[in-house]
Amino acid sequence: MAKVLVTGSTGFIGKRLILNLLEQGHEVYALARIKGIEPHIPKGSSFHLLYGDLKDSQSLTAFPIEIDAAYYLVHSMGDVVSNLSSLEERVARNFVYFIEKTACKQIIYLGGIIENEQELSPHLHSRLLVEKILKKSKVPCTVLRASIIIGAGSASFEIIRDLVEKLPIMVAPRWVNSFCQPISIRDVLFYLTGVLLNPACYPQTFDIGGPDVYTFKQVLLKYAAFRKLKRMILNVPFLTPRLSSYWLVFVTSVRFSICFYLVESMRHHSRCLNTQVQSILPHKCLTLDESLQLAFLKISQNEVLSTWMDSWELKQVNPDIQAFIQVPIEGCMRDLRRVPITIPLSEVKKRIWSIGGDRGWYSMNWAWWLRGLIDQFVGGTGLNRGRRHPEEIQVGDSIDFWRVLLADQKNGHLILYAEMKLPGEAWLEFKIEDEQCLVQTATFRPKGILGRLYWYCLVPLHGMIFGSMSRTIAQKLSRK
Repeated sequence: MAKVLVTGSTGFIGKRLILNLLEQGHEVYALARIKGIEPHIPKGSSFHLLYGDLKDSQSLTAFPIEIDAAYYLVHSMGDVVSNLSSLEERVARNFVYFIEKTACKQIIYLGGIIENEQELSPHLHSRLLVEKILKKSKVPCTVLRASIIIGAGSASFEIIRDLVEKLPIMVAPRWVNSFCQPISIRDVLFYLTGVLLNPACYPQTFDIGGPDVYTFKQVLLKYAAFRKLKRMILNVPFLTPRLSSYWLVFVTSVRFSICFYLVESMRHHSRCLNTQVQSILPHKCLTLDESLQLAFLKISQNEVLSTWMDSWELKQVNPDIQAFIQVPIEGCMRDLRRVPITIPLSEVKKRIWSIGGDRGWYSMNWAWWLRGLIDQFVGGTGLNRGRRHPEEIQVGDSIDFWRVLLADQKNGHLILYAEMKLPGEAWLEFKIEDEQCLVQTATFRPKGILGRLYWYCLVPLHGMIFGSMSRTIAQKLSRK
């Protein structure tokens, strides 16, 4: 079995790929930017965590010398930036610099299908640039190019799902008439693992896609038919990619930057032109209906292993999650609630671990919704992200506009860190003391006068929200 390095290990593809590689008996080295997140890996697996950010070569320690292959699954879609290509170029060159110092025999890169290199969106241009840099490496590179990926938790799937489920009538720009070739995440993983250390696959470039070609409009209507929904799509010529992205942000759960880059890419056709991989790895890919059926099966069974939300966009200097688990006291404003527990302790823990998402925040959900809407308006994440699982929480999970820093269910201790747009930093902590008292603490560390004004303006509202929320969690019995 091989020793394999996986970059982009906390992303939608990376998490699933790691599990597949471990199931096949490979030894996996996962590169992560955030210290303190321990992925749920089957016991007995040969799994190793490496820490470092490819954007910053100083943060990287040397890769293991004896690795056999390396997956490059990194992208920089966390923000809309004017220098996307230069940023992606720097990251790719840092990767090549370190990987050439190892015994690596193969680089495997997952990019996007490009039909015409002369007409590219900024996102696809940056993807092609990365591809060219990896191909110039001393290490043979296998490139897999895919169109939209269908799977529970993928950004493409969530956009399609939200649009069709929420809007009986859709006003769509001209890009919905572009052609694409959707592929199931299961088939993407088949190819990613199938080309591993296969001499016939390097140095080679392959397009991978499902069996059928559709326009994006047809994909939306196929989804509607699958869900037995009647939907109408009206085409209009005046929606620019940026306007389309703002529209998607308010309708779907996906952040603006990802919507922006996806919309830019959707303006171009993405059909498989180079299908030579089929002669090397014969495989029957799932149809769109089969891909949707598999996605909903995973959702219904609460088996969504990863989502587009899993990848952190860390803005802070310190990439160690431990630095944020110790909630600061100095220079902070706090709303502290100590509430005696009058219901079964197991019920209190269950309520804490079910917070957010469809369950809501136990108090004035309209106010949380309004705050989420404002956050989306200023370019934040909003409440649309929901949560990966209705009752389970893992460190690193997102819960609406919060990120999980600590999740100790045995002791009833949960710490959330705010990823909404704020003039400061915010934490929300739940802790059970002596099995008798719920301690709920909202902490805010302001940045300047604006941050302090923000907190003081919300004090009356916080008094109502946090007081009612703590009492509901610790004391109020559910009505049957």
